[in-house]
Amino acid sequence: MELRLTGVTKQYRDTVAVSDLSFGMQNGVYGLLGANGAGKTTLMRMLCTLCRPTKGQITCDGEDIFEMDMRYRRLLGYLPQEFGFYPDFSPEDYLMYVASLKGLRPAAAKKRVAEMLHQVGLYQVRHKKMKKFSGGMKRRAGIAQAMLNDPKILILDEPTAGLDPNERIRFRNLISELSKDRLVLLSTHIVSDVEYIARQLLFMKSGKIVHAGTPEEVLAGAKVRAWSCFVSGESMQERIKACRVVNIKTVAGGAQLRVLSEERPYPDAVEQELVLEDVYYNYFGEEADERDAAL
Repeated sequence: MELRLTGVTKQYRDTVAVSDLSFGMQNGVYGLLGANGAGKTTLMRMLCTLCRPTKGQITCDGEDIFEMDMRYRRLLGYLPQEFGFYPDFSPEDYLMYVASLKGLRPAAAKKRVAEMLHQVGLYQVRHKKMKKFSGGMKRRAGIAQAMLNDPKILILDEPTAGLDPNERIRFRNLISELSKDRLVLLSTHIVSDVEYIARQLLFMKSGKIVHAGTPEEVLAGAKVRAWSCFVSGESMQERIKACRVVNIKTVAGGAQLRVLSEERPYPDAVEQELVLEDVYYNYFGEEADERDAAL
């Protein structure tokens, strides 16, 4: 299974949300990283045929996905940032309803719903009303509905938004398990969501893929280094303004800063191991967030 984008652009009047993207994806997890407004959701909506590119083509194993129509949608599972459900439905009722919309026959749907409830850990509460669920339980129900038709392509838009750390760990493990024989594209601005499970990371900024590679390749190719240095209370604000500071830890007499810089920022700075969050911040720091928010 291969999805390929060739020169894909999406423009809304004077705003270019996605700009001339060309890349391919095969089975495995792909992490789409970017600040809010970078164009991630627009890209995913095109991959789900919810909107058409202004220019370019998206193909699945060589066929245009819009010409494939229902043949492509049968391969697809999609979890948007916000998915609708009836609060008084139980997860079992909800999934049976979605199964009918997806064309599953009742006997097959009942079996598949039970399988998915077990897989996402909701079987014991299958008769409980979803309005009483936590955010993490609702997201798991969303994953289950996306997986009902056993899709070969699974697209997840900000799936861990609002989840607590335990729920995020459980979710990552579930996605890793589901990715064994399918293509999973997961968009997020939380690096840890994809750091350990992604086959490839795609950094998206202002509608473009600005960097791509395995987590190891992204770190090896980063044009920035991380440094640690101590600053006294008198010089702290001056140094913070002069540097790209990603972390400030208050200590006796001042603060310990983690700074991103290609060169040693101060004589007493000690180089630290670079991590993916550093690379993310280098692309999508506070100024980047403000620029991309316009999209």
